[in-house]
Amino acid sequence: MASQHFKKKAETKQTIPTASLPDIIFMLLIFFMVSTVLRETTVQVRTLLPRAEALTKIDQKRLLTYVYIGPRKLPDGRLGETRVQIDDALIDDLTLIRTIMYNKLLEQPKLIVSLRIDQDAKMKLVYDVQQELREAQTLRINYSARPEAPAS
Repeated sequence: MASQHFKKKAETKQTIPTASLPDIIFMLLIFFMVSTVLRETTVQVRTLLPRAEALTKIDQKRLLTYVYIGPRKLPDGRLGETRVQIDDALIDDLTLIRTIMYNKLLEQPKLIVSLRIDQDAKMKLVYDVQQELREAQTLRINYSARPEAPAS
């Protein structure tokens, strides 16, 4: 009787069931398609950025919102008056910047405003935009620039 308790059981090969593997992959694919945010803005102003020596790249692009300042691109290819653009909207009244940016700051408390300013833009307009950003409490500001051309 004692010998029955200590007999080796037949070896069985354990396998991982793969029948539901396509379902899992499909669910992951749908998850990433739904959760990925693709933002694309149609820039309606020219922004020929100034050159700079020391640049720092921001890795967290989702924290960024861009404010474009530069001459408006007209349909015939010419350039118009200097305008301010946030997302896809041209801003006529600069006080709207305060409201737009305050709402964005409520959505994303770590918001970084990246100013993409054309090198020929008037500093009066840039100063007015900076004041509106200050009133909206969006104090994390980045100034975009191009790397300086290498010396030959």
